[in-house]
Amino acid sequence: MKTLYLVRHAKSSWDHPELSDFERPLMKKGIRKSKPVIEYLQKKRISPDLFISSPAVRAIETARIFARGLGYSEEKILINRKIYDGHYDHILDIIYGTSNNIDTLMLFGHNPMISNLGNLFVHPGIDYMPTSAVVGISFATDQWEDIPNAKSSLLFMLTPKKLI
Repeated sequence: MKTLYLVRHAKSSWDHPELSDFERPLMKKGIRKSKPVIEYLQKKRISPDLFISSPAVRAIETARIFARGLGYSEEKILINRKIYDGHYDHILDIIYGTSNNIDTLMLFGHNPMISNLGNLFVHPGIDYMPTSAVVGISFATDQWEDIPNAKSSLLFMLTPKKLI
């Protein structure tokens, strides 16, 4: 069994127009709204084996917040530029190329890519993933490269609004 958690970064700040999209940090409100999502994951005892994040500041900051909340070492978060670039096939390559020693993968990225990935694996699909949302999907396979053909199940779709 393989489990994929797709996380959209927390709400980012637009207060500094001189910063590029890549450099935008999180808003305090975004950090605060991540808390109930993390608490839900803690209650469900979710402990991913691997975190992979986009290198954008808002995604890395979100990954670090989740890592602290879930007891994952921040130093072990992998950064992959392909997630920020958003080329669908490249992101699928990351997932399908994950070591089969890893059973649970948490991927931190951006819309529309994160919502689109969820829709690829879950039927009926997800309408939209707001900031700080997490989708959990399980696959009836022991090989990441086989998940396109494996039976998938939606475990949950968490949004801060649903939990507050």
